[in-house]
Amino acid sequence: MATRGRTCSPQGGGACGKHACARREVVAPARAKGKTVAERVLGGGRWPRRSGMEHLERCAWFLRGTLVRAAVRRYLPWALVAAMLAGSVLKELSPLPECYLSNKRNVLNVYFVKVAWAWTVCLLLPFIALTNYHLTGKAGLVLRRLSTLLVGTAIWYVCTALFSNIEHYTGNCYQSPALEGIRQEHQSKQQCHREGGFWHGFDISGHSFLLTFCALMIVEEMAVLHEVKTDRGHHLHTAITTLVVALGFLTFIWVWMFLCTAVYFHDLIQKVFGTFFGLLGWYGTYGYWYLKSFSPGLPPQSSSLTLKQDTYKK
Repeated sequence: MATRGRTCSPQGGGACGKHACARREVVAPARAKGKTVAERVLGGGRWPRRSGMEHLERCAWFLRGTLVRAAVRRYLPWALVAAMLAGSVLKELSPLPECYLSNKRNVLNVYFVKVAWAWTVCLLLPFIALTNYHLTGKAGLVLRRLSTLLVGTAIWYVCTALFSNIEHYTGNCYQSPALEGIRQEHQSKQQCHREGGFWHGFDISGHSFLLTFCALMIVEEMAVLHEVKTDRGHHLHTAITTLVVALGFLTFIWVWMFLCTAVYFHDLIQKVFGTFFGLLGWYGTYGYWYLKSFSPGLPPQSSSLTLKQDTYKK
């Protein structure tokens, strides 16, 4: 009876000697492993924390499952057209109350949409280079695929210049936003604004054009992820995963701001023309020209990786 109250010590003898302490040390972890969820919460137990890379991979897994599907590439153009028409009808029949996003100086518009093409190029350039070189190992083919960015830049420049000229040649300078009192002495938009006037012309929606073109281009280029397989511990895996997350979030921003443009800005016909030019730029390249042999080509998606342009599949 006296031995029950003795303090256990590894140096002690008898029932509380080394063997008894060893048994207690084995039982204690076993009991800790058997704790219920409530015991962990109430008893202060901690769940294992996820690393930053694990969170990044979960985001990339979700975005790959969302944006890389062939159905997304097939139906996103139609979804953008439907959203543009629905938003425009809502703007005309039952305008939504003004909010932060209806202000042209909101953060997303100033720091993202205004430089949408720069964001798109800066993220697509390393993404195309890394994924295409990983699949092919051919620097020449990578440079050929990177020329899609030059083609896209040319489309962006030509369309924006065209929109600006159309607004210039169809516009006049007015004394007030109510379009009262034409100022004949001001023959350009810049001069009109500099003198405190208000220029009004046929202003094709550059936002509708650029956001449509950028979103569709990103989705097309991300189709290569069907073929990309990397080791989790490799630096290439980290780089591609980071770019996938960045491009995915950028695509969601472009689509969201496209909806805001449809609901809050421009007339219906201006948005129709803007969206039409965005779709034309996308389909003229990825839907037609890039299928030809004398083009930058589509992202490699053939498991055999013969990489002949006539074997690229949409």
